[in-house]
Amino acid sequence: MTVAHDEERSPPEQTPSTLEEEKEEDGDVIFATGAEPLLGPGSDVRTTSASAPDDPLDGPAPSRTTVQAKVEQPEAIGWMDLPKKQQLIVIVLARLSEPLVQTSLQSYMFYQLKWFDPTLPDSVISSQAGMLHASFTAAQFLTAMLWGRVADSAYFGRKTVLMIGLTGAMLSVLGFGFSTKFWHALLFRSLGGITNGNIGVLRTMISEIVREKKYQSRAFILLPMTFNIGVIVGPILGGLLADPAHSYPNVFGHVKFFQDYPYALPNLLGAVFLFSAVLSVWLNLEETLDARRYKRDIGLEVGKKLRSMIRFCLGSKSYDPIAYQPLSSSDASMSVDMSVRPSHISSGTHSRQSSSVSSAPSTRGSHKPRYTHRLPFRRIFTRNVTFTLIAHAILGFHVGTFNSLWFVFLSTPVYDPSSPPNSSHAFPRKLPFFFTGGLGLRPKEVGMAMAVLGVLGISLQLLVYPTLSARLGTVKSWRIFLLFFPMAYFFLPYLSLVPSTSPPPHSKDGPLVWFSIAGVLLLQVIGRTFALPAQTILVNNCTPHPSVLGTVHGIGQSVSSFARTVGPVLCGWLYGLGLANGVVGAVWWGLSGVALCGVVASWWVREGDGHEIWLEGDEEPRGE
Repeated sequence: MTVAHDEERSPPEQTPSTLEEEKEEDGDVIFATGAEPLLGPGSDVRTTSASAPDDPLDGPAPSRTTVQAKVEQPEAIGWMDLPKKQQLIVIVLARLSEPLVQTSLQSYMFYQLKWFDPTLPDSVISSQAGMLHASFTAAQFLTAMLWGRVADSAYFGRKTVLMIGLTGAMLSVLGFGFSTKFWHALLFRSLGGITNGNIGVLRTMISEIVREKKYQSRAFILLPMTFNIGVIVGPILGGLLADPAHSYPNVFGHVKFFQDYPYALPNLLGAVFLFSAVLSVWLNLEETLDARRYKRDIGLEVGKKLRSMIRFCLGSKSYDPIAYQPLSSSDASMSVDMSVRPSHISSGTHSRQSSSVSSAPSTRGSHKPRYTHRLPFRRIFTRNVTFTLIAHAILGFHVGTFNSLWFVFLSTPVYDPSSPPNSSHAFPRKLPFFFTGGLGLRPKEVGMAMAVLGVLGISLQLLVYPTLSARLGTVKSWRIFLLFFPMAYFFLPYLSLVPSTSPPPHSKDGPLVWFSIAGVLLLQVIGRTFALPAQTILVNNCTPHPSVLGTVHGIGQSVSSFARTVGPVLCGWLYGLGLANGVVGAVWWGLSGVALCGVVASWWVREGDGHEIWLEGDEEPRGE
């Protein structure tokens, strides 16, 4: 069904004969309805029960069976129910490689900066750490929107942009590992950000692979879950592999390479992960952009031949992977009411047809895009898009700042009351607000503390998020769990006051210290577990037209990157200022206030449907 003109918020006028279309193809029943695409969990799905008039071709209306949407009791969806699992696995692997590398360097960045210039005070090191973090996000801010537009173009598409981003990240970590000066590290971190538009592209690809509402709560949690896996593994690897000549003197103490480049080893391992991700994407990932998905893909052809050779060498029979199936009647009924012939339900609903990538040429010539026009850039910024991006920026500001300052706070030397009077740690404590110092943890201990963040996050995402999010809905759960961030940031600086089993100036240790770390992190992780996936769904669904989906995600990444640039630089400077003046908690309490502003901003955001503006030639979404 096509639209004769473009209008906002309302699809074309539908008659009973056009509201319900059915087409039998290869034993499956494919429905084209007035369903709104890209709805997140908890959306308001309106159903109608008006009876259609008699159809002169198909017989009287009473002979038709009405399939009613069940909104109050949605079907329980498990992880194994997700469509196109092989493609989602490739996306997860591509996403995993980056947080694995980024969180790895955070466990030793403070000490690498000290190695660059041992004479610098801790307050300057804190500012430099903020600048390094901000250089990556600043470069992303400048280029993420451009990469989103490139990913939407028929010439490049999503897959090409993703491979460019992964390759740039690989070159960036190699350069960072062999840096011997601060400006070297700054340059290579910026290179990684300039070439990296991957987050927006990966989110776009997931939304195009998983179109049905009922799968979104699980599909969109995959990227945050993968991030938490990286947060668990990356810091541990970084802490274990950093400066091996001093960490393992009996084994590497006399190796000149590790003396000259003490932080190269974890980055070399990170480059191997990123190269594997590039190779996996090239050989296995299918293009999801509508204009390119049926064009020849040399990488897929090579990957298919390699898999055939491996199966042949192993002596196994060749097989044809099952493709992503069209919507069955039970799937379609989750979105809207529709009428179908009973004979079609019985004969076609449960049939399954096998198809492979090689079968695509038979449909390439007859494929018709769902939309033929691209929404002009100036029309993207609707009221809901604007407020959603503002909320997205605030969330990115305080989460990005936390990610930057958390490891600096862990590495900051412990307050020592016996310090000389001219020392930066000689300020007398005046509780509850005037105190200074950090936890003084070494790289291995920093890695373990950051791994706690990942363990808590992935546990909540696997066991709690899908069920609770489906019950509360996207917007409601998002608003509720945004409240956890202000609490976490308010209590965080008080970790420096927790009694330790080791006297100063030794690093803090003991069960009470680690339980306190876990308690504060639990608040922050609960907030991010629910808020970040919900924010992704809201950005995805605020898209006014499917033709600019990649662009909107690119804008979202640019906005978030800008906030993640300003936050670490500004708050890194404030953190150093607080250390120098005996108020280490000032920056954290300010961050708590920013998080409260995000809670207020959330009340102006609503969940869109992904297609508010209709252009000439648009078709109602069909099950794919």
